[in-house]
Amino acid sequence: MFAAKDSLLTRPSGGYQISRSLRFNSADSAYLNRTPAGAGNRRTYTFSTWVKRSQLSSGNAMLATVNGSEFNYFSFGTSSGDWLTFAYFDGATDVFGVNTNGSSIFFRDVSAWYHIVLAVDTTQATESNRVKIYVNSVQQTISGTYPTLNYDTPINNSISNIIGGGTGSYTAYLSDQYMTEINFIDGQQLTPSSFGSTNADTGVWGPKKYSGSYGTNGFYLNFSDNSNNTAATLGKDYSGNGNNWTPNNFSVTAGVGNDSLVDSPTSFGTDTGAGGTVRGNYATLNPLQLDSVTTLANGNLDYSRAILGGSPGGAFSTIGMTSGKWYAEFTLNTSNFLFGVWGNGTAGLPQTGYPSYYWDFGQQTGSLSLEKSSGSSSGSGGTVVAGNVYAVAVDIDSGTISFYQNNTLAYSVTGMSFTGPLFFVTSVWTNSVITGPSSLNFGQRPFAYTAPSGFKALNTQNLPTPTIGATTATQAGKFFNAVTYTGTGSSLGVTGVGFQPDWVWVKSRSAATDHGLYDAVRGVQKQLESNQSGAETTETTGLTAFGSDGFTTGALAQMNTSAATYVAWNWKANGSGSSNTAGSITSTVSANTTSGFSIVTYTGTGANATVGHGLGAVPTLIIGRSRSTAGGWPVYSATFSNPRDKYLELQNTNAVGTASNYWGTSGPTSTTFSLSTYGGNNDLNGTFVMYCFTPIAGYSAFGSFTGNGSTDGAFVYTGFRPAFVMLKASSTGGAGYNWGMFDNDRLGYNSDQRDLRANSSDAEGTDNNLIDFLSNGFKIRSTSGGFGGGSGVTYIYMAFADNPFKYSLAR
Repeated sequence: MFAAKDSLLTRPSGGYQISRSLRFNSADSAYLNRTPAGAGNRRTYTFSTWVKRSQLSSGNAMLATVNGSEFNYFSFGTSSGDWLTFAYFDGATDVFGVNTNGSSIFFRDVSAWYHIVLAVDTTQATESNRVKIYVNSVQQTISGTYPTLNYDTPINNSISNIIGGGTGSYTAYLSDQYMTEINFIDGQQLTPSSFGSTNADTGVWGPKKYSGSYGTNGFYLNFSDNSNNTAATLGKDYSGNGNNWTPNNFSVTAGVGNDSLVDSPTSFGTDTGAGGTVRGNYATLNPLQLDSVTTLANGNLDYSRAILGGSPGGAFSTIGMTSGKWYAEFTLNTSNFLFGVWGNGTAGLPQTGYPSYYWDFGQQTGSLSLEKSSGSSSGSGGTVVAGNVYAVAVDIDSGTISFYQNNTLAYSVTGMSFTGPLFFVTSVWTNSVITGPSSLNFGQRPFAYTAPSGFKALNTQNLPTPTIGATTATQAGKFFNAVTYTGTGSSLGVTGVGFQPDWVWVKSRSAATDHGLYDAVRGVQKQLESNQSGAETTETTGLTAFGSDGFTTGALAQMNTSAATYVAWNWKANGSGSSNTAGSITSTVSANTTSGFSIVTYTGTGANATVGHGLGAVPTLIIGRSRSTAGGWPVYSATFSNPRDKYLELQNTNAVGTASNYWGTSGPTSTTFSLSTYGGNNDLNGTFVMYCFTPIAGYSAFGSFTGNGSTDGAFVYTGFRPAFVMLKASSTGGAGYNWGMFDNDRLGYNSDQRDLRANSSDAEGTDNNLIDFLSNGFKIRSTSGGFGGGSGVTYIYMAFADNPFKYSLAR
């Protein structure tokens, strides 16, 4: 067997820790079962578990029963539609069935952990109190047919109770997911607070030890004993009741089939390079970024693929690497593979060709070969053999990478050149027919060979501590926050922002009114409108004061009509600003270097000039306009080719425009941005405002991606769970497409993300299934060209965090 059980004495002090999880793989028919000696309370109970999903669009049971006949089936889990469902079919009728589908809430995040609680009490007179479902501590809106009053549900009866699967004709409910920290409370309907709490530093929900009574048939499974795969070890009940569960078709033997992993919703430990030790949310391969002929299995660690058009279709790790030293292994099950490190390529499209940055090795004719986009290399390769272990050790900071076959160095590369995060990737070599399944190991089980000194497993524990998000004072909500409010038609204080905002952008959700933009440098009552080209106006009944937790607005219709609903997006800069003489034009700057945001005002000269922005880093996105005259809202993005010559405009739907040296004769620097002689940003004696942004790891991202025209749309890795995303088609094929704006504070959840449009006065849209916010980025779910779905269309985006990925839960 693989390893002895984890000792509680070896765990670190501090927060509550979960040492292991169990991987359920439907192809293995893996599940746990138990038949209680006698029935418990079938009317009142609570089931709590932590789950990391692997496969979407398929039924995944968490808790189920089969009563003799395989056609009598009860289940709680995720459906093929990716919503949560609690249902019972007695062989003839659907006795009850409730789910989250009625509120269009889907759970499609495969890169982090969910905490899910089912709380049942059929003795409640109010039917909506009989079944409650919570995700990450939040009670979900559910609909459907509730159990009747005092109904005895099948669970907790003296029949076959099942975790993670089904039997007989119900094998379709076998799970592809990781599970851990399973508590079942017999006789009580509890809330999530019995099983978790919010971390005071990060503001993120996390597990805590359940300390109450379990009742007769209650149990607690944490899978910490992997010394064997028996009911007394892997299936052991730690509640004290001795209600052990029988594992079926799990392995705890060393190697690729080992299902006892240290992938955990809690992060702790020190990496020794051995693998299988450090706890945290581990990288897997990402099923949200695959082509149609790639298949992932075994917790998204097994890869297989048929050829598609003669080009490799990369499967990317769910965690990107921006600094540090990282190690991963690949066990080859056939004789063809490609394994290495790539940039994100087309940032969203299933990768059917090589990206701009790539370093990998593999084989096409039986010999081990290296391919790379840059750097000098050395090595002699070798002969590729099925069953061998191939490894990659990449040092992001020094720009070096080493490739190993069975712990023997095959190739090394120095002088790697790249921008943006890098990802471990596997694929087939060009012109191959089929590969796999072959297996990845990012360290969630022991490595076959110890990693080189200083190189680490790819998980959240080992990610660097972010500047924003690690402490109470630096949570992302202290720098950006979206709030909603309802107008009164009279002076109204809007609170709940969490800080005194310096830039406030307001839009009515319920009415077709213009946007209102205010900032602390231009001063209260000074309004601009993103959907209009008019100059700045003074609105005495607009925003009248910035407050410590929000702002005050008068009765201006676009800010505060009685009973109308609004959203306000709020950014923290640094107050009213101060003089900046870094450029040839003296500017007034309010800069927050921690969050990478500044507000800049200046007076134009009509000649080539530079303007100080105060960020201390190169801005990659600038949005601004003239205050004194009518005109456009020019937008600079570093993602444009020849960005000094390109611009979008916030008030219209045009594709990117070209004007020689529109942004000056030199690009932005860490202290200034440049201007030429265009009236849109440097009219003689005109007054201007510019909002400048530079990316902060774990908090903000500004980039581009390519749409694919599918509801299985582009996935964009940001390195955080977004709170806000704005996107716009920029390529020629994107002319006529709107600026889509999404946030997590309106209807909010996946996929009920209703759009607003920066260039339009339209009320909030009624469409859903447009975009998913996820633990590590966002995914386009629409074929609409205005919302990232245009096939082959390039989009730019700006995104701000809810939480950095290091701490994020699945969404």
